[in-house]
Formats: sequence, structure tokens, C-alpha cells
Amino acid sequence: MDEQNVLTSDVFERIEAELRGFRQLAKARGVLLVNRSGQLFGQAGDTSRMDTTALAALVASNVAASRAIADLVGEREFKGVFLEGDREHIHISLVGSGTILAVLFDSQTSLGLVRLRVKSTAKALDDLLRAKAQRVVHDDPVLSPFAEITEEDIDQLFR
Repeated sequence: MDEQNVLTSDVFERIEAELRGFRQLAKARGVLLVNRSGQLFGQAGDTSRMDTTALAALVASNVAASRAIADLVGEREFKGVFLEGDREHIHISLVGSGTILAVLFDSQTSLGLVRLRVKSTAKALDDLLRAKAQRVVHDDPVLSPFAEITEEDIDQLFR
């Protein structure tokens, strides 16, 4: 994913559709797609009772901490993290180099099923985000809405 973090409505809808399909296949309670800085890119399932903005930031922080731990033990990074609670569980996995998939599930599904479904979904999401990143870089040379403003325009504001 490029650093601009710009998602068109078409890409956003495709991400959400992929997340909804994954949630059903994995029998997960909820799914979040987050970038490494904690920005929520998409979600599906029953997430209405939680602060998804805070959860997205904490998931990204968890991945950053896991990366530091991996470095300490001689790994480049860990591909996934599993947080097990009494009733709720979270599986966190990397999707490409800049995106994180967080799956919230309970005893209605198993970690094995979640991991199985994550593999294909992670690939599909990574392909979608890579295509989007290439499109932004190659098709849209003007990434900023302020790129058309000239110094003369700015000078006019202060006259």
C-alpha cells in the first residue's frame, strides 16, 4: 500500500465485500482491515459494540510491538499473532507489507478455520491493494487536492 492511504469508493467497496465474504466463511464475529499506522480501511460483521478506531490503533501497535520482539529473537517479523481470551479471541495477520487483518471470533469457530480462511483472503486483499497502489501512482500524478494552487494564488489571498 502506498503512503497516501487514499481509497477510492470502488476499492473501498471491493475491500468491504472481501471482508464480508471472509467473515462468513470463517464464521468470525468481526473483521477489521487496518494499516500499520492504525487507520481503519474496512470492517465487516458485528463491530457496533466496540470502538473500532481505538481497536485499529491498538492492533497496529500490537503488530509494531511484535515486530520489535521478532527482531530481538532474530526474526524479520511474525506473520501473525493470536490473542486468546476466555470468550473472545483475536487473530492478527499481515496482509502484504503495510496492511493488517484483525479477525475477532469466539467459540463458534476455531483458530484453524480462521487461519485457513486468512490465507486466501490475505492474498486477495493484497492483490486488490497493490492494484490500487499502482493505479494511484501511475494514473493519478496529482495526489494532493492543493497541487493546482500556485504561489500566485497564495499571494492573492493575502492582498
